[in-house]
Amino acid sequence: MDWLEVLIVSALPISELRGGIPLALYLGFDPLKAYIFSILGNLLPVPFLLIFLNLIERIALRTPLSRFYTRIVERTRRKKDLIEKYGYLGLSIFVAIPLPVTGAWTGCLLAFLLGLNRMKSFFYIALGVAIAGIIVLASSLGVFKVMGKA
Repeated sequence: MDWLEVLIVSALPISELRGGIPLALYLGFDPLKAYIFSILGNLLPVPFLLIFLNLIERIALRTPLSRFYTRIVERTRRKKDLIEKYGYLGLSIFVAIPLPVTGAWTGCLLAFLLGLNRMKSFFYIALGVAIAGIIVLASSLGVFKVMGKA
């Protein structure tokens, strides 16, 4: 059931594949399996987010989470320049940068806020996730090698 843990950690909004890949490697997955399960987990919520963010927003604004949601939206809107400058490719670049608040979840929020096409957004978010996965995998393998675990 280790694969399920990796899928769940990779699907969560904070950890995404930045947490899933190192977890998978720690659990003994070979690098290819770590990459694949983390990518799949990270992409799992994307179609639902792209389809239901309008509803999620309406619900969030009626709850005590409204201040938190509003702060996230404000921070996300500040990052829209990259997408406005480079279009959908900018969305991929944004998602591909494996830093906090630049993953698939925020990419979905940006696509929603900018009114981008859902299907195209999914494709470019998936491309960004795949690139981020390569970066995180390479970084993780380097760390594990230094620690003597690879």
